[in-house]
Amino acid sequence: MTTFTRLDRSVVGKWWWTVDRWTLLAVGILVFMGGIMVLAASPSVANRIGLENFHFVKRQFLYLPMAITIILGISLLSPLWVRRFAVILFGGCVVLTIATLLIGPEVKGARRWLQFGSFTLQPTEFLKPSFAVVAAWMFAEQRKSDELPGNLISMALFALVVGLLLMQPDVGMTLVVSAVWFAQFFLAGLPIFWVVLFIAVGIVGAAGAYALFPHVASRVDRFLDPSGGGNYQIERAMEAFQTGGFLGVGPGDGSVKTVLPDAHTDFIFAVVGEEFGVIVCLMVVAVFAFIVLRGFSRLLEEKNFFVVLAAAGLLTQFGLQAIINIGVNLRLMPTKGMTLPFISYGGSSMLALAVLMGMLLALSRRRAGAGDI
Repeated sequence: MTTFTRLDRSVVGKWWWTVDRWTLLAVGILVFMGGIMVLAASPSVANRIGLENFHFVKRQFLYLPMAITIILGISLLSPLWVRRFAVILFGGCVVLTIATLLIGPEVKGARRWLQFGSFTLQPTEFLKPSFAVVAAWMFAEQRKSDELPGNLISMALFALVVGLLLMQPDVGMTLVVSAVWFAQFFLAGLPIFWVVLFIAVGIVGAAGAYALFPHVASRVDRFLDPSGGGNYQIERAMEAFQTGGFLGVGPGDGSVKTVLPDAHTDFIFAVVGEEFGVIVCLMVVAVFAFIVLRGFSRLLEEKNFFVVLAAAGLLTQFGLQAIINIGVNLRLMPTKGMTLPFISYGGSSMLALAVLMGMLLALSRRRAGAGDI
């Protein structure tokens, strides 16, 4: 068995003693639980739509080794190389997102995917974490010197990303990207005038989305008036939590996965609630909270401003995605097609989250100085 001492100067040895191993362990727990839950929830869905029972299971377990490799590989990078990687990824994702608008298949009125044989890619999933790092770089450069208009460049890139997302359209992801970007801008020292202005723009934008996109209006209306109908998945999810109680009905014994179309993706938390109960649900929430809070606690000692902004953006994105998914399952907010990180089935989502977590682990590693080393 290989062991690493603090005197080990190899790449892997230095990584082992500088990476946040508690966060790495927490991510491992999520990945393990995700594998179990996809195994429990997806066969019923596959059977219902005419696929082989373990179709989704096989695909998920194909993605898992890739995701783990991505997390570990990216976590070896220095902040400088994280930044370079994010810039390249961002540029590639912008091109691919434009391609989805031109040649991507239309699914339920939206163009968000590219088809490569049997693999479906959603470029915007990778656009989210890469944009957070690029925006952080621009904000940090503005603070260093006024020679580079980092804030203006960040605003322009934000407008580009939002424009592409709304053209698909994907209003939910637009709100997530906007919230993360605003949080980073606020941490970068956004003047109070701009804070008020952006909040006003956000309110107007939300109202505009309600007025311009019928599917957004429908989801909001169904959330505000559940008695109006059209809440089949939400109602079944709530029944699942009630049936599961504190301890659940037992692994594999739940019934909600046989009737929920998205039991293996958007509503997998309801499957957890029915089969494992409220206690396990609270444990899942606790793991997400631990990753986010521990990440921010490590940033309190960070001297590199770019690292602070980039990691804060990635943590906000990770936590917000978990909150939205769980909130939708518990009928605390309108429905939004967003996966539960590392637990829901999904290739693009799984790999994009692996990129996010790899960059976060790389940025949060203990380093000797404040520079990009």
